[in-house]
This record gives sequence, C-alpha cells and structure tokens, in this order.
Amino acid sequence: MCGIAGALDLKGTRLFPRERLASMALALAHRGPDDEHLHLEPGLALATRRLALVDPSGGRQPLSNEAGDVWVASNGELYDYPELREELLARGHTLASNCDTEAWVHLYEEHGEDTFSRARGQFAVSLWDRSRRTLLLARDRVGICPLYYTERDGWLLWASEVKALLASGLVPARADARGLNHLFCFLAAPSFRSFFEGIRPVPPGHFLVVREGTVVSRRYWDLDFPDAGEERRTERPEALVDELEAVLSRAVERRLRADAPVGAYLSGGLDSTVALALAARVRGTAPRAFTIGLEGAGLDERPHAAAAARAVGAELDVVPLGPTAIADTFPELVVATESPVFDTADACLLRLAGRVRERGFKAVLTGEGSDEAFAGYPWYKSHHILSWLERHGAAWAPRLLRGALFGLVGPSRAPPPALLGEGRCAQEDLFEPLSRARGFLYSEALWERLGDASPLDDLDLHHPRRHRWHPLHQSLYVEHKLLLAGHLLADKGDRVSMHSSVEARYPFLDEDVVAFAASLAPEYKLRGLTDKWLLRQLAARLVPERLARRPKAMFRANPVFHGPHRPRWAEQLLSAESLRASGWFEPLAVERARKLVERLPAYAPRRYVLEAGLSGVVTTQLWHHLFLGGGLCELPVWTPPVPSAQQREHLRLG
Repeated sequence: MCGIAGALDLKGTRLFPRERLASMALALAHRGPDDEHLHLEPGLALATRRLALVDPSGGRQPLSNEAGDVWVASNGELYDYPELREELLARGHTLASNCDTEAWVHLYEEHGEDTFSRARGQFAVSLWDRSRRTLLLARDRVGICPLYYTERDGWLLWASEVKALLASGLVPARADARGLNHLFCFLAAPSFRSFFEGIRPVPPGHFLVVREGTVVSRRYWDLDFPDAGEERRTERPEALVDELEAVLSRAVERRLRADAPVGAYLSGGLDSTVALALAARVRGTAPRAFTIGLEGAGLDERPHAAAAARAVGAELDVVPLGPTAIADTFPELVVATESPVFDTADACLLRLAGRVRERGFKAVLTGEGSDEAFAGYPWYKSHHILSWLERHGAAWAPRLLRGALFGLVGPSRAPPPALLGEGRCAQEDLFEPLSRARGFLYSEALWERLGDASPLDDLDLHHPRRHRWHPLHQSLYVEHKLLLAGHLLADKGDRVSMHSSVEARYPFLDEDVVAFAASLAPEYKLRGLTDKWLLRQLAARLVPERLARRPKAMFRANPVFHGPHRPRWAEQLLSAESLRASGWFEPLAVERARKLVERLPAYAPRRYVLEAGLSGVVTTQLWHHLFLGGGLCELPVWTPPVPSAQQREHLRLG
C-alpha cells in the first residue's frame, strides 16, 4: 500500500503550490516510508508516499502512460497483476515496470470509466486524463483502502487520510456532529461523511468523476444475494467445500505475491487459522504468525493461537499487553484513526502491527471478513433464536427480553431508527443500547446541532432487490455496509496497520470468495446454532478437529478508562470543565454514569452499556482535543509535520 494525495483546480489551471503538496505527502509518510514523488502540471497535482511491496526499484509513482496524457497515483494492490500484465502486453501496451500501479493507466485506456468494475484487489486510486480534463477517484468494492476529499478555495483536494487534507493549510479542522452521532448509533464511521465537517470519504464500491468543475459520484459495485429460495444448495455439501477450498486457496496465493516478506495475524480462531493453514500449503512453509497476549485485560487467546501455530508449523510471535499499555496507546490510536474509538481491541492491533514491522514484514494476512461472509458473529445466533420465537407464537418473549435490557439504559430520547424499514435485522440489538444512551449523555447543544437530521440519511442500504433476500442475507448486507467498511476495515484495519507501514491483506474479501459466499443458501452459513458451518468443514481438512470446532470468541480488551488503570488524561477529559469546553456531553449525566458503573457488578448488562457509552465520551473528547485545538487535557495536540531543511532543499530543486 501507499499514501496518495492530490489537488485539482475546479475553476481553471492554477498551479498548486509545491510546498502545500509536499506537506500533504509528509503527513502520509507512515503509509509510505520507502519513497516520495510529486507530479504537478497546470491545474493538477499528484503526490505519493510509497510502501514498496512489488517491484521496489521500478514502481515509482505517480506515473503515466507512454504518451504522458494519463496519470495515476494509487494505494493498494491489484492482486491479479501477473495475469493482467500478460493480457495488456498481448493487447499492444508497453509496460516499463513490473509494478501493478502501471496497469491502471492501461486499464483506463482500454475500459475508461468501466475500469474499476474490472479491477480486482484493494485500492484507492486517482486517475487523471489530461486530454479530457477528467479526474477519477475510486475506492475498492468493500472499502479496504481509505480515500477522502473536500473542496476549498476552488480546489478539489483528496488524500488517503484526513491528516493530509489538514496539512494542506487550506482545510480547517471542524467537527461534523452528524458523523459523531452516526458513531454512537452504529458503532462505526459513516460511508458518506467523516467526523470532520466538509470532508467526505469516497464510499466503497464508488468512484467520483470530476469534469468541468463538477463532482459526480457513481456506484460500480454492490453486494448482492439470490432471491430467497433460489440460493445454491446441493445434495453433496462436500462439493461446496471443494469449491470454497479452491477459491480461498487462490485468494491466499494472490495475497502472498510480494517482493517483501508476508506474515500472518493469528488469533487462534477459525478464520485466521484457516488463512494461515492455506498459506502454509501454498508456500510450502508457514509464514511467521503474530498474536496478542492479553494480561489481565480480557480473554487471553495465546493458548489457542499457539495450538493453531503448532498445527501448521508456524513460528509464533506474541505481543503481551496489559490494561495500562492499552490505555496509554489510545492517544496514538486516535491520531492514527482520526476518529473516536469504542473498541479497545483497536489499540492492541496497533501495537501488533508495530511488532510486525519491527520484525521486518511489510504485509500481513488476516482472517477478517469471514464473519461477514459466513455469519460468524453472535448477534446472528441471538437474532435466529428471537425470530424463531416470534414465528412460533412467542413474540412476547423477545419483546420482554428487549424491554428488560433496553429499560436498563433508560427511556430513549431519540429511538434508534429501524434499519430495514420493516422487520428487524440482527445488528439492531447490538446498536440499540448505546444508541439509547445518547439520550442522557448528549448535551442540549449537541441535540440542537443535530436538529431533525436522521442517522438513516447517511446509510447506504437501498439495494433494489434487498426485500427479496432471505432475512439472514439482509442482515449480512447491513454488516457489510455498516460495520465492515466503517469499523473493521477502518479503525480496526487499514488505519492501525498502515500507521506502522504494514499492509493488511484480506483473503476472505477476495472478489471470488465474496461472490461464492453470497451465492450460498443460509444454512451453509448458520446451521442451527453453528456459525460458519461450511468454513468449519473446510477447516476440518486443514487442522485438527478441535480447532475447526472452536466457538467464535470476540476479540475485545476490557474497558480501560473506568478503573485503577485509567490514565490521568482520561480523568481530565471527563472533568466537568473539559466536557463544557467541548460541548458534546452533559457533565452531570457523565458523572452519574461514572458513579453507577462503580457500583454495578462487573458483568451487569447496564454496566456494560454505560462503560461503552463512557468510552465513547472519553475518546470523543480525546479526538476533539487532539484535532480541534486542545485545551481538554495535558496531552500534546496533533500538528502537521514540518518539512526538514533537507526536504525543503529537495522541494526547491524540485
């Protein structure tokens, strides 16, 4: 992967200041420590920070086609590049390198705006067609690679991270209240706005066309499922296991392609174990595996990871982490993610990526994406049980259970919206408690800023065929559109790995794997109360059966802001003075919630909700302090990096 940035004059052909472009690139140095290059021409500027994984000596970008009239700066990988290169050469194109980035300009020459629907891999790409004065900004299907944009002073600015836009000197850091509200409603970042006012992400599966000063967003891909009853079924499930083994093996093989070593994350759970086992088979030897050992901070999966590593012959590298280390990591985590963070596991993954880089690895396989494909999360099981009760004349039971749980939180000032319009998807029981907690945590000023805006306005759940799918597939669609792109691949994925210059690679998000899983009947995913049923059949071919049958364990560290390990800056952020200064939360309500958490038993449902809400308060305050001017605690604020004297001289010589 890399970091990209750029600017386009929407009104003419002004020359973008070289110093501004270099500052934007410098803010992305962690994404690409191996090389930096700028391209400027009247009306356009492109910058790249490179993490050299393929053809280190020949893949410098931005680069152009032979005529020099189509330019590209890209982040990510085209995993089928060896095959694609042969195809392009056969069609008469000249390729000067063995780097997949060069394929983009020739794909565009062949297919124009259809390029992105034909591209395979994970990417964020900017393509400039000088002859047509047209810019294309695109993002991969599921949203692995980030890409943000904004308009300022007649310029369209874009970058892999918000920090680069702020570093331009043209973009002020202001909070988007609706983005923050989306996080408290759905535990993830929205697809159509960021947490910064006026800065938007290119949504997954979309590209922007910028021509004659106009910016138009177009969708080129969306997840789809067969109509209910028309999904794939077979009398011989073994045939489906064979097919899954084939497509997943190809996905792993593609993601092992690199001119640098590739490691693997290993939790000891089903998904990472399968990915590691297939990698060992493809390579002949297992990649080095990396895992986290929680010490007094949550469920410690080291014994399971060690068993999985032994089963496939992998060397295992363990990063031990306790509550203090996790808490101390949060300021760096929020800078990396540019967002408030609810999930304490994100801090662990940031440290894990740091260890991967220390050991000399630039890329790592991960099992993420499997739960979204094969219904692996616990809320699918609970939804299955509650739906069964409703269908069999016991609708009172789910109502009673939900009423008891949500009543613990209190009456809802702003009830969470029904995501699918009718019926109830599996994630709503996950979202609703925290969404209800907004009613007493938010300040009146925040409610006024939100007005009558609905969180539904920022969702992308309007697939024209959605109502024809099986209910489980409707919930899987919500998972892809909300939690996969906005959480798993963002603050738990790209942002924490690339902070340490490590590219995370996702075999379960391969185009063929996603399409295969979507085609299957629901019972091959959730069979009774057995999750990921078909994947478990494949796992039984690769590792001992006890590993294939291991139940899903959510990787989550314990809350770290409400006990003896909480750092002093967290206490400062929760003070009435700091809460009033930011204006997001009600100080008295926060204080009452904190006292209640101290009195409630450790595993009380109400305590769990209150701790999650207070974690959101702390990290929102932390985000505000770091990016919006400081003054809330003793920590230093984030400021754009300043070019060194050597870098300034390099710019002068240009």
